[in-house]
Amino acid sequence: MAKVVIGIHGLGNKPSKDLLEKWWKDSIMEGFELAGIVPASAYRFELVYWADIIYFYPEHPNIIDTNDPYFLKEPYRKASKEIRKIPDNHFRKKVLQFIENQLEKLFLNEDMSLNYAQVSDILMHKYFKELAIYYGKSEEQIKLKMEIRNRLRQTIEQYKYDEIFLIGHSMGSMIAYDVLNFDLVDQQIHTFATIGSALGIPQIRAKIAQESMLKYNHLKINTPESVSHAWLNFSDLEDKIALNFDLNNDFAPNSKGIQVSDFEIINDYSFNGIKNPHKAYGYLRNGEFIRKLNAFLSEKEKHSMT
Repeated sequence: MAKVVIGIHGLGNKPSKDLLEKWWKDSIMEGFELAGIVPASAYRFELVYWADIIYFYPEHPNIIDTNDPYFLKEPYRKASKEIRKIPDNHFRKKVLQFIENQLEKLFLNEDMSLNYAQVSDILMHKYFKELAIYYGKSEEQIKLKMEIRNRLRQTIEQYKYDEIFLIGHSMGSMIAYDVLNFDLVDQQIHTFATIGSALGIPQIRAKIAQESMLKYNHLKINTPESVSHAWLNFSDLEDKIALNFDLNNDFAPNSKGIQVSDFEIINDYSFNGIKNPHKAYGYLRNGEFIRKLNAFLSEKEKHSMT
């Protein structure tokens, strides 16, 4: 039984699949180097790429016109050698928790239905093109949604006899959750890792509850049954997409008792002096993330799994 790491990217257009996959792998290897850790075992890495379903062309590193829609704004770069001081986030956590509570009161009813659903849809359509398509109700939008989900489903099914560490970044975490919870219930995923995830946002949880009611006739939101060992959620408190950083409060354990473990980390990505605490590369090379990945790589295969 081999060790397999599968990633799925998030919002926005991306560079080509080959380049993005290389940069994800480079980020992870950089993380091992920064942590002074040698990977405990060999593993296969595969990136599930879906930007081409939404966009005609990928972003390109050779485009220098910043007004070109395919200009690559944030390429992978190694971490700065400057040592970042760990901030005191006590006050920020309190503010984020307050905002989360107010958003829930405003948008989410006790039955997990949405207040002001039309307002939510308008905001989603204006600011998040991919989300508007993914949660749209037209025949074409539903077709695109299933095409996106099928790419991940098919990749996971290729490794159904292996141990899988699945990484979902940003919107990729939402796609991964849906695939695990609704499409691959019987597939075993050793570890589900969400980085920079928007899964805790009330509007997203309401969408999950709606599909859960249609498929399972209940509104319960929990760790997918397919997750066998761990759900690890990594958030930088300055990441605006991961506004609700403590998913443990929002998702119940599955029948195996697996519940979300939340980790507050520092995403050190920056380019040309501008930080982006949501960028996947910074999450993937973070020391806490790397230690959890290495724990997966070091775990020996149990005889019961052979």
